Amino acid sequence: MATAVSSEPILILRDISWRTYEGLLADLQDRRVPRLTFDRGVLEIMSPTREHEQTNTAIALLVSTVAEELEIDFLSLGSTTYKRRDLMRGFEPDSSFYIQNLDAVLGKSTIDLKADPPSDLIVEVEVTCDSLDKLPLYAALGVPEVWRCDRGSLTILRLVGGAYGEFESSAVLPPLTIQVVSDFIAQSRSLKSTAWLKKLRHWVAQNRMNM
Repeated sequence: MATAVSSEPILILRDISWRTYEGLLADLQDRRVPRLTFDRGVLEIMSPTREHEQTNTAIALLVSTVAEELEIDFLSLGSTTYKRRDLMRGFEPDSSFYIQNLDAVLGKSTIDLKADPPSDLIVEVEVTCDSLDKLPLYAALGVPEVWRCDRGSLTILRLVGGAYGEFESSAVLPPLTIQVVSDFIAQSRSLKSTAWLKKLRHWVAQNRMNM
């Protein structure tokens, strides 16, 4: 059974086998899109819009720049596929970062979530009401923090006791709050990249003593 949904090009397929999911991953491994999410037989195929990618790029650049300015080592793995066959779950986030768990995966060519930790932070942009609810999937795979951005409205979610709760600030990069990230996302739409980055670095420098 297939269901087409609005807002972004999304296709949801049901009663899909793990073998079919892995076959699609293999066929699409050298392509940036579409992105696949699999949750116990339900497969979501999503092709991000230009606005989606613009927002995702801004958030990823913000995280990378703040970490760099604070001399915090990190590994950005973009929309890398994270999956566990035993749980029948897999996903490709818009962006993903290893920070606290960096040493556990540094230098590895592949990540095995049965042995390796998941990324410390994943970013999900433009969540639609008809898209697959991915939070239970992220929780099952143990992702510590999720940023969801729906048309500029940011939510920071942290995994506590097996479920996600909303917080005002990031635990992965404590200087970043909902308000700060939201403001810089908005500014990224009107400022040129060099001016935006200069403003971001200036903000870090001004607030470094409070971090």
